[in-house]
Order: sequence, then structure tokens, then C-alpha cells
Amino acid sequence: MNTIKFLHSYWAYLVLLILVLATGNAIIKYFGKKEFGASDFRVSLFALIVSHIQFLLGIILWFAMDYIGTIQETGMAEVMKIKALRSNIIEHPTTMLIAIVLITIGYSKHKKQLTSNGKFKTLSIFYTLALILVLAKIPWDIWFK
Repeated sequence: MNTIKFLHSYWAYLVLLILVLATGNAIIKYFGKKEFGASDFRVSLFALIVSHIQFLLGIILWFAMDYIGTIQETGMAEVMKIKALRSNIIEHPTTMLIAIVLITIGYSKHKKQLTSNGKFKTLSIFYTLALILVLAKIPWDIWFK
């Protein structure tokens, strides 16, 4: 379990870096009316891949931490009253799931766009929304210890 927790904690830095890079790339090139090239495809794909790996690590960690047992022992009402438990068991995983869904939808939809501007616009919208959610639910207090 410590290995998964370590990987989940440190892989998050890579996810954040690549997601910021992919989002910034899409926004800058959308407003700059640039052509969509192979490097743009790769950076958006890499953001998709690293975020999915992070989510998989998170799912493994969620079950390894036996949060289901915690919910059964404590009761959902009590879990919702305790900020740390609510964040770890409910808010963080749910928000990250929504972020992953947005990244996946954005990536899938951008491939169907016929113009470079359409591709960058789609990636900009979905990746920005995902980035906002990720930034909102990163446990910053733990990151800077």
C-alpha cells in the first residue's frame, strides 16, 4: 500500500505538469490560430494517458485504504461530518473522476474536429475544466509538507 500511495502522490506532479502544458498549448494555439500538428496530438494524448494512470493508482489506493470499511464502521453521516474523511473518501475521488471524464471527452471530441481551430477549441474547453477541478481538489496542505 505504501508503494501505491507513494506512486499516487508523486505521479500527481507529472499529471499536473502535463495537464497544464496540454491546456496551455491548446489555449495559446487556439487564440493564435495555429495549425494542429503531431506534437499537439502527442501532448494531448500524453495528458490523457498520465491522468488515466493517476486515476487507476487512485482507485487502487482507495480500495487499499479500506474506505468501504471506514464507511461501514463509522457510517456515512459521520464520514460526511469529518472534513478529512469526507475529502479523502468522497470529494477528492469524485472530483477527479469528473476531471478524468472531461479529459477523455475532450480528447475524443477533438479527434472528430476537422479544423485545427476546432481541435484546439475542444481541447481548451475540456482540459481547462478538468484542470480547474484537479487544482480545486489537490490536497495542497499535504503537497507542501
